[in-house]
Amino acid sequence: MFFTSASMSPSPDDRPRPDGSGEEPPPPPDAYADSRLDTFLTAFHRLSQAAAARAASEAAGGVGLVARVTDHLGVNPGTLPVVTEAVAPMRVVDIDVAVAHVVEAHGGGELVGVGGGDQRWHMSFADMLQENGWARLRVGAVEYRRESTGPDTERDIVAYGLHLFRHDGVPVALLQRGSNPQFGGEPKLEVVSPDADAVRRVLAEVREAMSTHSVLRGQVVVFTSSPFEPGSGGVSFLARPRIESGQIVLPDGLLARLRRHVIGIGERASELRALGQHLKRGVLLYGPPGTGKTLTVRHLVGESSSTVIVLTGAALANITLAARTARALAPSILVLEDCDLVAEERSTYTSSPLLFEVLDALDGLDPDADVTFLLTTNRVDVLEPALAQRPGRIDLAVELPLPDERARLALLEVYARHLDLGAEALASAARETTGTTASLAKELVRRAVLTAAEEGRAVADEDLAAAVAEVMREARGIGQSMLGASPARAAAAPGDADADAAADGGADAL
Repeated sequence: MFFTSASMSPSPDDRPRPDGSGEEPPPPPDAYADSRLDTFLTAFHRLSQAAAARAASEAAGGVGLVARVTDHLGVNPGTLPVVTEAVAPMRVVDIDVAVAHVVEAHGGGELVGVGGGDQRWHMSFADMLQENGWARLRVGAVEYRRESTGPDTERDIVAYGLHLFRHDGVPVALLQRGSNPQFGGEPKLEVVSPDADAVRRVLAEVREAMSTHSVLRGQVVVFTSSPFEPGSGGVSFLARPRIESGQIVLPDGLLARLRRHVIGIGERASELRALGQHLKRGVLLYGPPGTGKTLTVRHLVGESSSTVIVLTGAALANITLAARTARALAPSILVLEDCDLVAEERSTYTSSPLLFEVLDALDGLDPDADVTFLLTTNRVDVLEPALAQRPGRIDLAVELPLPDERARLALLEVYARHLDLGAEALASAARETTGTTASLAKELVRRAVLTAAEEGRAVADEDLAAAVAEVMREARGIGQSMLGASPARAAAAPGDADADAAADGGADAL
């Protein structure tokens, strides 16, 4: 009876399902379980990588890393403190040169690699020296990376290598590693020695050698930003520009004032220091786009023999590092282009606008530092509030205005100097382009040359006149903001006697 009754009751597998399908609905997803699974899989992946690296290392034979370091230091390195020195990505070549110089200055040493594959990038030098569990790395091949040392020169630098040498007779092990954004690896030095004072002396000598033997010294370099980490990046080398003063058309005396301030102070640095005068200076060039600010900066850079560091856009986040580098490599010029673009941006690490950090950097150097901060902006109105809150940072502020008729004629003569264009044609073009920027003169000449080239003949005065008419027609539409023509002037027909008055203030109106 018991058997019969039990058999008559529906079993769990025979009970009808809520949806009438006869099938159990899937359980709700467990986010916590998924998270734990992801964590486990990540850890397992790293463990398998480490196991594979260790197996490959053991299969290849070789000397264990800890055994090699122990043999060099004479003590168990796992009991010693490891001192880490971070290195800016912009100075990885400098650190390579400096370390090599220090090692050679103390009699040379041995450079060995570290096995272990990618797992090494997830481990500190201190972790490697503990040799716990699977962290048993072996001596391997040194890794190198090719980096620029100038516009046309390169150097193979140590990307991952261990220097074993003696500093004043004391054994030292120095691990040098470059950047590896893929694994979040930043350039750094990690130093260990039985003598803590030796570690401090080594790092002090490396810092000094970085300045003395820097590949940046006397160069024109651009600090770039990194997509992986705000405030970091790399460096690009530029050939020093050569812009003749005759190519610069500015109001009378303005270029001489700028040269005296940017270059002249450095030329008289010793006399000024002897009389207690400060050398650090801030120079601001402001004005509408296309008035020659960048060309003027390039001319000043070309006239100088100083180290030049250029920051623009997002790279302005590197201002603190750039200022420190400029101080170490003085005499130097720090060019900060388009500062208005960061006037409202907030720093990654503080709530202050990046512009305030730029201005604070001007104030953070010693007054006797022969460093010029050369800033440019299209919108001085954006900078004025910040400058008012940080007085004394700018020693000289000059406006580069829209060119008047005389200046426009001079610009046309510069760009048409290799062409057979008549004086009256150039003068007419200068009259007809009231309210335009300095950069327009170059475009007018190019259009005239293009027209003649398309027709297979020499450039004629009519080609320049046609280019002027074409540009001013375009300026009535969206082209006026790109070509720099004032809306009022563009609305007037070329040759209109009232054109200059229509430009709302004459030749210098925007």
